[in-house]
Amino acid sequence: MPKNSKAVKRELDDDVTESVKDLLSNEDACDNSFKKSSLIVSHEEDGREENDVEEGSDGDEERPAWNSKLQYILAQVGFSVGLGNVWRFPYLCQKNGGGAYLVPYLILLVVIGIPLFFLELAVGQRIRRGSIGVWTYISPRLGGIGFASCMVCFFVALYYNVIIGWSLFYFSQSFQQPLPWHECPLVKNKTSTYVVPECEKSSATTYYWYREALDISDTIAEGGGLNWRMTLCLLAAWSMVCLAMIKGIQSSGKVMYFSSLFPYVVLICFLVRALLLKGSVDGIRHMFTPKLEIMLEAKVWREAATQVFFALGLGFGGVIAFSSYNKRDNNCHFDAVLVSFINFFTSVLATLVVFAVLGFKANIMNAKCVALNSKKIEGFLGNEISPQMIPHHINFSHVSAEDYRQMIDIIKGVTESDYPRLGLDSCSIEEELNKAVQGTGLAFIAFTEAMTHFPASPFWSVMFFLMLVNLGLGSMFGTIEGIITPIVDTFKVRKEILTVGCCLLAFCIGLLFVQRSGNYFVAMFDDYSATLPLLIVVILENVAVAWVYGTDKFFEDLKDMLGFTPFRFYYYMWKYVTPLLLILLLCSSLIQLAMTPPSYSAWIQDLASEKSLSYPPWGLAVCISLVVAAILPVPLVFALRYFNIIDDNAGGMSTVSYKKGRIIKESARAEEDDDASLIAAKSPSEAPSPMPGNSIYRKPSSGVPDAGMAPNGRYGIGYLMADMPDMPESDL
Repeated sequence: MPKNSKAVKRELDDDVTESVKDLLSNEDACDNSFKKSSLIVSHEEDGREENDVEEGSDGDEERPAWNSKLQYILAQVGFSVGLGNVWRFPYLCQKNGGGAYLVPYLILLVVIGIPLFFLELAVGQRIRRGSIGVWTYISPRLGGIGFASCMVCFFVALYYNVIIGWSLFYFSQSFQQPLPWHECPLVKNKTSTYVVPECEKSSATTYYWYREALDISDTIAEGGGLNWRMTLCLLAAWSMVCLAMIKGIQSSGKVMYFSSLFPYVVLICFLVRALLLKGSVDGIRHMFTPKLEIMLEAKVWREAATQVFFALGLGFGGVIAFSSYNKRDNNCHFDAVLVSFINFFTSVLATLVVFAVLGFKANIMNAKCVALNSKKIEGFLGNEISPQMIPHHINFSHVSAEDYRQMIDIIKGVTESDYPRLGLDSCSIEEELNKAVQGTGLAFIAFTEAMTHFPASPFWSVMFFLMLVNLGLGSMFGTIEGIITPIVDTFKVRKEILTVGCCLLAFCIGLLFVQRSGNYFVAMFDDYSATLPLLIVVILENVAVAWVYGTDKFFEDLKDMLGFTPFRFYYYMWKYVTPLLLILLLCSSLIQLAMTPPSYSAWIQDLASEKSLSYPPWGLAVCISLVVAAILPVPLVFALRYFNIIDDNAGGMSTVSYKKGRIIKESARAEEDDDASLIAAKSPSEAPSPMPGNSIYRKPSSGVPDAGMAPNGRYGIGYLMADMPDMPESDL
């Protein structure tokens, strides 16, 4: 070794908890000619081999860390709790048996959700790399899993930020009294004033959403040019994401305190306000009245499993990326259970809020229906309806819902066959609540309409759409982290440049979603870019850990990392139950896709209503391309490594030595196939990134000191490049 180099000593004490900085700061004070060299050493202690890397004292090599455990938990909660908790879960709950739906959801959360969430947290925390590095490290031939995760994250980020843009638009329009979607606009001409026909046939909020906000075209084939207001909102949304993510977790972690906690403040405020409104209890009662017979249907369990799967953000790589910045002794099992149940209770809280508000709206709509039909009955008196049919206590100037129901029952009983000809509506609160609404229809139409009837409606509108923006941003941070972290770890590019480049590219592609037909493309990407690819990705993740790497060895790693052995429950879940359930879910999703031809819901301006249309041939091609492009990296990387086009050991449990941009590869350890686990193997966080190259580990001959032994009892072999002038320059 050069005279001016020094070996770094590291005390291994099981009683001392090391910080991430301690674990990563094994620096080598080499002279300038060797600053980029890696010193890879081997040491035997307590009967167990531990491999450490002593790297050049380059500050960029040190991996960032969370400022506190709270910041990390908020980041994971912000990523997992998203818009789906507010507008998807309540819809599924209502559609699939009310309160009874919570039973299959909780069972599947325990059987699928928590084990897989724990698995992703554990591998990210132990290997301390993004999704590409983690799966390449565990099995180089399965390295395509990480690239597939990045592709899915990119596709989802493209359209997810458009929804944030929509929320920003509504937020900006909420600072006026009355709200602009409060009533239908009037058209004036020389002779008369009349309501816009499209609005009259639908409703004020529906008209505002489709015509004023989106200015939507009739079909996906009619592009219609850019909607400049939504383009500006999309630019604002990507600017916010870029600024928050530009410094990685150092910048996004601070934003998490607001973006993760603010939605809970709003939800609680909305719940308290809604409970004080007339009819809110009707909505909550309707929501949690269990329909136990629906629980026996297979569709309910399939939809519950899908919701569990997506609610926790499994397969995106964001969970792995966030946990990779943790200390190695962090209790990730506790984190998995905590975040999973916070997510569940957030969904229940959001459901309470949604149905309390929808119950209030249903009472208002029911009162309007009663008033309108009471006038009809009054007009029929003496002709189709005899005045003797009307109970004496009913006053037509003020007819209650109970009075109206009593009149309808009497009229229906007397007129019988002539009743349908009268055209009277039943005006039931239950029927109004059974009109299932989800997604943008819930947020931008139903909920928005309910808020117009709130006292101080602009304030509640501002709060609601600011909450949607924050929910969306929390999920976007995790999604972008699932792209940035793996690429930075693997290709060693500057995080700031990559973040700006990624956001700029996404904004340019995202212009597709802000043209007049953009809403149809959002629906297309939502339906086809994530569901199947993510299911395949998570199945492969499960198989990679449980069967390729080995559940027993993984349990040893967890014991060493956590300080205790996890429950045996996880062993059987990871190895048998969860993979089988995921394969079953994948098959049922494929069957559902095969049975339902791809279609989209188009808004027809002349009819002022939605109509289901089939995609044109090029639209079908785009749908198929999204699925293929997302999953293609998996077979591609496998084939490249299988046929040795890329070195099969490259990026796996291996390391590389560097010197001034040059790279040296040596043969892997002789005992490559031994029982060493991730703990005994080299962790990438202590080694150069998983790039082509093999391990340079050397073991001492038994009882004989080696001439190359460093003063601290480890081998100093980081300078092998000095006498190899013909080695090619590395792009790194």
